[in-house]
Amino acid sequence: SSHKHKLNFKRSKEVCLSYIQDAMLQKQWKRAAEFLTFYTETLEKDFSAEYMGPSEMIWRIGTEILCHHSHSSMKEFNSFIEQMKTLGVKRYLKVCLEHAFHLLCNGLIDEAYQNLSLAESWRFGEQTVIQDKEMKLIQAYRGLLDYYSWSKQKNILLEHGQDGFEDLSVEQEMHSCFRKAAVNLREIIKIPGVWDLFVKCYVDLLEFYGDHNEARQVLNEYAYNSKFPANPNAHVYLYQFLKRHGESKKTLVSALKILHDIVPSHELMIDFNTMLQKSKKRKKRRLGLEVIFAALDYAGWKENVKAWNCLARQMKQIVISEKHLDWIKQEWNSRKDWWPAFHFSRYLAKKNWQENESLSYEKALVAGILLGKDCKYFKYVSHRGCKAQVKRFRILKKFVNKHNPVYLRVSD
Repeated sequence: SSHKHKLNFKRSKEVCLSYIQDAMLQKQWKRAAEFLTFYTETLEKDFSAEYMGPSEMIWRIGTEILCHHSHSSMKEFNSFIEQMKTLGVKRYLKVCLEHAFHLLCNGLIDEAYQNLSLAESWRFGEQTVIQDKEMKLIQAYRGLLDYYSWSKQKNILLEHGQDGFEDLSVEQEMHSCFRKAAVNLREIIKIPGVWDLFVKCYVDLLEFYGDHNEARQVLNEYAYNSKFPANPNAHVYLYQFLKRHGESKKTLVSALKILHDIVPSHELMIDFNTMLQKSKKRKKRRLGLEVIFAALDYAGWKENVKAWNCLARQMKQIVISEKHLDWIKQEWNSRKDWWPAFHFSRYLAKKNWQENESLSYEKALVAGILLGKDCKYFKYVSHRGCKAQVKRFRILKKFVNKHNPVYLRVSD
């Protein structure tokens, strides 16, 4: 019956699709290509009234196969993509964008630029309006390639500048690329989203031509506009810009404070802690201790010598002055149940001593203050250091023994 025929036909397509999926998962690209050929031939014989929308599926699967197939060539890939562009008007710009990415990955920058330029001139009735976002992406990536060309021309001029190199055509080409790149990059970063690469390139253009106010405004908007998604990199870029242009420490601290709130484990927390420790304000020094403790809560920081040095130095100052021991106590209270096993086990003491003497020294000082002279980590490292006749370890041992009552007050 007609119904039975349609049902069997549908099942056959589903089975064929599952075979393709299985072959791709096993990286059997030749087998996957054969099944995809069968699948597309089957679709040509599909006279059912039901629309299956296979074009995107074929595009996605076919692209993946051609990217990995050992006998695939750029000519075949280009031919396949051009066919995919004609299959679905709704996906035309997405296919063009992916085509450009593939060309870029293969070093064909001029071809990618030409592809994006053709896509930018595409018009198809109402679809042009519907695909406005895709069109802006097309323009943005073309702007990125204009930035790349500008950067190349700039490097040529800078490289030969001292030799009296003068080539007006190079300079004119550079300014032309700047104008085209700036227009497209400026447009894309107005749309709420994550545009890290585009923002960095646009700011680089502005800084080179001395438009620092515009660059700062762009970075402020990217970091603080509530319409944009929370993005740690936005605050990193702003901080780096402010630092490059000699902004006050107060401004730099404010920028890093927001980054700390979002990502307390960010590598810039070392800079943040250092700035806070140099402050004359007690509130900022207190925050500095909180920042470095929070960073060391993360496994990625366990063997960071700079971080342990920051913590050891500040704790030593507090212990010697016997002021603000309550700061240490407050931070330690929420960590005393898990930090000893996480940071100060005998196994870690042995490992750290063997791999990095400086790390073991800084950690031993912190361990001695927080857990006392009987701490496994401190005992192992100080014993090894004294046995090796390293002077600073003898001084370390004396310091912890002398100030052992501090441990009792902190751990109380």
